[in-house]
Amino acid sequence: MPKSTLSKPPFHTVLVANRGEIARRIIRTLRRLGIRSVAVYSDADATAAHVQEADIAVRLGPAPATASYLRADAIIAAARDTGAEAVHPGYGFLAENADFARACAEAGLVFVGPGVEALEIMGDKIRAKAHVAAFGVPVIAGAAELEPGAGGEAELVAAASALGFPLLVKPSAGGGGKGMQEVRSATELPAALAAARRIAAAAFGDDTLLLERLIERPRHIEVQVLADGHGTVISLGERECTLQRRHQKVVEEAPSPMIDSVTRQRLGEAACAAARSVDYVGAGTVEFLVSAEAPDEFAFIEMNTRLQVEHAVTELVTGIDLVEQQLRIAAGERLGLGQDDVHIDGHAIEARVYAESPERGFLPATGRMLCWHEPHGEGVRVDAAARTGDSITADYDPMIAKVIAHGDDREQALARLDAALADTVVLGLDTNIRFLRVLLAEDAVLAGELDTGLIARMPQLLPRTTAPAAVLGAAASTLAAALALDEALDDRVASAASPTWLRADAWRIGGAQPRTFTFLVGDGEPPVEVAVAPGEEGISTARAEDGNIWVHAAGETYELRPWSRRELLERQLAGRVRAEASTVPDVRAPMPGTVVAIAVATGDLVAAGDTLVTIEAMKMEHPATAPHAGVVHLGVAVGDLVARDQVVAHVVAAPAEGDIP
Repeated sequence: MPKSTLSKPPFHTVLVANRGEIARRIIRTLRRLGIRSVAVYSDADATAAHVQEADIAVRLGPAPATASYLRADAIIAAARDTGAEAVHPGYGFLAENADFARACAEAGLVFVGPGVEALEIMGDKIRAKAHVAAFGVPVIAGAAELEPGAGGEAELVAAASALGFPLLVKPSAGGGGKGMQEVRSATELPAALAAARRIAAAAFGDDTLLLERLIERPRHIEVQVLADGHGTVISLGERECTLQRRHQKVVEEAPSPMIDSVTRQRLGEAACAAARSVDYVGAGTVEFLVSAEAPDEFAFIEMNTRLQVEHAVTELVTGIDLVEQQLRIAAGERLGLGQDDVHIDGHAIEARVYAESPERGFLPATGRMLCWHEPHGEGVRVDAAARTGDSITADYDPMIAKVIAHGDDREQALARLDAALADTVVLGLDTNIRFLRVLLAEDAVLAGELDTGLIARMPQLLPRTTAPAAVLGAAASTLAAALALDEALDDRVASAASPTWLRADAWRIGGAQPRTFTFLVGDGEPPVEVAVAPGEEGISTARAEDGNIWVHAAGETYELRPWSRRELLERQLAGRVRAEASTVPDVRAPMPGTVVAIAVATGDLVAAGDTLVTIEAMKMEHPATAPHAGVVHLGVAVGDLVARDQVVAHVVAAPAEGDIP
């Protein structure tokens, strides 16, 4: 944990208006400072780690954020009832909500963040750009929607023509890249405006939009600032946040490998100028786009008026606890350090571990975590709220943990991070850990030659088609142990009636356990017969409720499915049917979520790749597209809840030219 600069606790009791790893992170500093902590929770989080670690916990409401973590009235009531003097909002939810900050003040509570005016100005990207530009901070050329509704849309269409393409459509409210749409031609603009407006309304309650010129191959650099209520504003150096996917940060580091000392000073001065322009108080982050071709040229994007997800890398290279500084500044104390006291020590890199399926286009994954093991080692820090047995649901962001590594230099930090990711065990649901390790090994990443489109240009991460013998043996051993413990499975295995277990040749009713099993190792691969092998050190296994076996070994995670003889025969038959069919008519939901848009009507003729239905989950939208040309028949309506792989439409192939219909 970063060092403390002062010793006297600034508050007696603080309510943390958030959940998950950020709530645990804040509670950790509260405990170290001797401050009583109050957690809040939804029904989905009743047994969560942050609830159990706090001194007091208060229920807010049902699982949906709108009925719990976004209920300002319930949070303020909880603070009053528990005697809290201050509310720390963390990030996300109400962290940048000016109305919430105002309500806290009216209730006599200290909001651990900036003043209402700073929140209002910087919370509106349109207003923020114009405001900081007046104080000499460089900005990107763009246009804002001044009139809501159809009039505003007409303004944006006209402005796009004047600005030229490519453009970026952005929600004015909120942050985190949510709702951003790249537009490369006038024909793409209407759909991009509609999607951005829909996401902005759902995520931020404000669907106002703006346009910006899209800078090709930029770097995303942000500067951490601290400002007290006595006129002192300092910068704590920059963070490189260029490695992004769909405008969402994936890997962050400090300092940037491409910023020289002169540019670093200029960036810091510009960030402090932006903070001073709104009389900023607390910890904040000013974000810039930097040209990859001209790294000394930069332009303001926005200011995040809160603690950032990636704040840990700054803490590790400066030794400053940003949460403590937030608390002390909110209590009216002066900063205990000046600009000359800020020194950068070594290098730190953070990777965000998500429950998602890279092989399925990074769709969020949900399910129960059968096993969680966080890595340890020199220079390694893990900010997480994960525990074995926890469930990842579609109610909240799918981030499981942040794995961070610090080293004497960038090379050492990268090596330590890769080793830490290899030792991070998540069994029971898909994660992006394998993808992160592939990304960190990219030549461009190792060389520090980054731009925001790098991940999009990477080759597709293909599913595994093989598993080492040790992995298969461990899976067989786990399956044999499960059979030994569950006598109810005996008859099913012996009679080969189970849809899950394969009857082994060595099986004897009432006798020895089976010594061989058949597993499906990868899609499109033939099943593999495996003998039970003794477990090896360093291998973790778990059996899921659906019967699948999860194995972690040598830094890799595998999901293996046992196959029965009946299933093998059915699979062979299905393969023949698919081979004889020219098309598959079903269009399935790529993820569990809500249908938010339908682009066609039943009976329409569509082309291969056309978007039919758009599904939203975790504030992200994903299209379900036509597999081939034909006539569409819809099976869902806007507002419907769908499960992963649920059929949402059929596309009946149009007859070929010359065929008799």
